[in-house]
Amino acid sequence: MSISESIPKQCSIVVLISGSGSNLQALIDHAEHGGYAIRAVISNKADAYGLTRAAEANIPTSVLSHREFLSREAFDTELATLIDQFEPDLVVLAGFMRILSASFVNHYAGRLINIHPSLLPKFPGTNTHQRALDEGEELHGASVHFVTEELDGGPVIARRSVSIEAGDSAESLAAKVLEQEHQLYPMVVSWFANGELRMADGRAIHSSKTLPDTVHAG
Repeated sequence: MSISESIPKQCSIVVLISGSGSNLQALIDHAEHGGYAIRAVISNKADAYGLTRAAEANIPTSVLSHREFLSREAFDTELATLIDQFEPDLVVLAGFMRILSASFVNHYAGRLINIHPSLLPKFPGTNTHQRALDEGEELHGASVHFVTEELDGGPVIARRSVSIEAGDSAESLAAKVLEQEHQLYPMVVSWFANGELRMADGRAIHSSKTLPDTVHAG
C-alpha cells in the first residue's frame, strides 16, 4: 500500500450562504479538527459578509445571483453545476435564504444538510423566535436536519435547546440560539465527515442507530 492510499480521504464540503456567515465561521474554525475541508463558499448575494470570512480563510468563493434567472429551477440547475465542480461529499446550508427545488434536493439526497433556528418540527419557516415567544414556549433552540422536499421537514439529526426566560425578546432569544448553533453545526458536519452519519429510509442514522426525535438540552 502506498502512503497516499493509507491516508484517509478528507471529507470535502461546499457551504451555501446568503448573509453574515457566522455559522460558516464556526465551520471554518472547527474544520482542522473536524475531519472536513471547505472547498468553496457560494452565495446568492454579492454583499454577503460570509464571502469576506471565506476569503480571509483562503477558501474559494463564488456568487450566483438568483435574480439573473427566470425561474427557481433554472437557478437551481446552474447552482448544482457550480457546486459539482468542487465534487463535495456534503453540501451545507448556512443561512442560505432560498427555497430549493425538488430536483436540486433530490440531486443531493443524503448529503445536503441545513440548520434551522427552532426545535423542529416546531416552528418551520421564518420568524421562529417571536413565534416561540408568542406561543409561550419554555424551550427554544436550533435543529440540524437532512434536507428533503418538505420545507424544514427532513429528518432531524440533532437539536440544542435554550430556556426562554422572563424578559426575553426575539432578539435576545436569537442571540442565545445562535450561540448553540455555532457549537451544533460543526459537530454534526464532523459526524458526517467521520462516516458516523447518514440518511436511510427517511431517517437520520448515527453510528448505526436511528436518531430519536427528542430534544437535546443545551
